[in-house]
Amino acid sequence: MKKPFLKSLCLFFIFLLIFFLSFCGKKEKTDEDLIQERVKSIGTFAEKKDILSLMLLLTEDYVDFEGRGKVETEDMAKGYFNQYRGIAVNVLSTRIDGINLPEASVQTEVAFSSGAAKVFRKLIRVSLDNYRISAKLRKEEGQWRIQYAEWRYVTLNELFPESLSILKKIFPEL
Repeated sequence: MKKPFLKSLCLFFIFLLIFFLSFCGKKEKTDEDLIQERVKSIGTFAEKKDILSLMLLLTEDYVDFEGRGKVETEDMAKGYFNQYRGIAVNVLSTRIDGINLPEASVQTEVAFSSGAAKVFRKLIRVSLDNYRISAKLRKEEGQWRIQYAEWRYVTLNELFPESLSILKKIFPEL
């Protein structure tokens, strides 16, 4: 009788150990993590000229600082993608100004370049356009989407210090 009891007790403890380890092993992503990932994905989608994925990142009531809604923004992106063969988007740094669920505000800095293949832009002295994008996000169905965005050109001297540091790692000649 003692052996089946000990065997059952051991199996029970093994089950408990596995159960607790499964909860300890995976850290749930915070809203900050999700927002950072979302911002990085925008650059990836833009480089791939993936209009559909970009548009899915916008809320239905999206508007930018010039009054463009979703349709006008899609047309603007298509025009840009048609005009330039290669697009490189380097997301530099993102600062989350605040999260007040279901909304958040962020500032992110990006370096854009276009033209020749991305590899060649890294080999030659490249001309980058740096922008600071301020955006309002809204969490819908567990996903952060952009509700409002505005952007402006910034010089190297105006970049956040962490953005300049990242840019110098990508382009040491700066």
